[in-house]
Amino acid sequence: MSTHVPVMLAEVLEELSPRDGARYIDGTFGGGGYARAILEAADCRVLGIDRDPDAIARGQALVTQFGGRLTLVHGHFSEMDVLSPELADGVVLDLGVSSFQFDEPARGFSFRADGPLDMRMSREGESAADFVNTADEKTLATVISRYGEENRARAIARAIIASRPIATTAALADIVSRALGPAAQRYAIHPATRTFQALRIHVNDELGELERGLEAATRVLADKGRLAVVAFHSLEDRIVKQYLNAHSTAAPRGSRHAPERATAASYRLLTTRPRMPDAVEIERNPRARSARLRAAERLRVAA
Repeated sequence: MSTHVPVMLAEVLEELSPRDGARYIDGTFGGGGYARAILEAADCRVLGIDRDPDAIARGQALVTQFGGRLTLVHGHFSEMDVLSPELADGVVLDLGVSSFQFDEPARGFSFRADGPLDMRMSREGESAADFVNTADEKTLATVISRYGEENRARAIARAIIASRPIATTAALADIVSRALGPAAQRYAIHPATRTFQALRIHVNDELGELERGLEAATRVLADKGRLAVVAFHSLEDRIVKQYLNAHSTAAPRGSRHAPERATAASYRLLTTRPRMPDAVEIERNPRARSARLRAAERLRVAA
């Protein structure tokens, strides 16, 4: 069975600073690593949210273990302000795919073992197979270029269309590798990695979910509540950075020449630069190598 290893756990706990009597939201419950650590660090309560029903089912043992201090809800973290009955003292988001999803061939997230081309975190809606088998060349190329940051997206899109229908992860990985040809040898990673990332982000609307989730966190955090976000690629990290900078005390304030720009800050930055895993963690857990942690403290203006 897959083992979930929380990335930058010590750093996340340091930023959240769990305390007795407080209430926290783990918006991407996954394997429950962050939720468990928060509950062990203080006599507090945690609301765990995940769009994957399998994660909620796996977490029931933790609910029992912590005697009701952990509550699990099946849903999107972008709805945390609706799913939470009260304000939170901290929110943690661990973005992207979980180890459980990635390591289970039947979920179709990885080409390391052959499986159906699925990639749906929620197990609902359009699958990756649905998309690659119906989208036109321009749409495929746009998704692969934008979300995978793949320079040869057009060639990959043409190869996909020429090979349809495509039903499995291994078949798609082979198509991408052949489409890139000798150029694939220059890749430091498997040539299909960027295409798979792009399809996963598209199918699950991950960037849209993140944008909505940051707004929801702002609404649900209490005064001095902490937000900690772990991102794994530049697209995610850029959204988090820009949002927090724009809504923090570090953002340019209005002036008498442009008074309409004078808005109250929502956050105080706790990390002006992203925190990154150390060499020991990367050696122990190679998936941590691209992780970036940003954190901020909520500032609420009295009515």
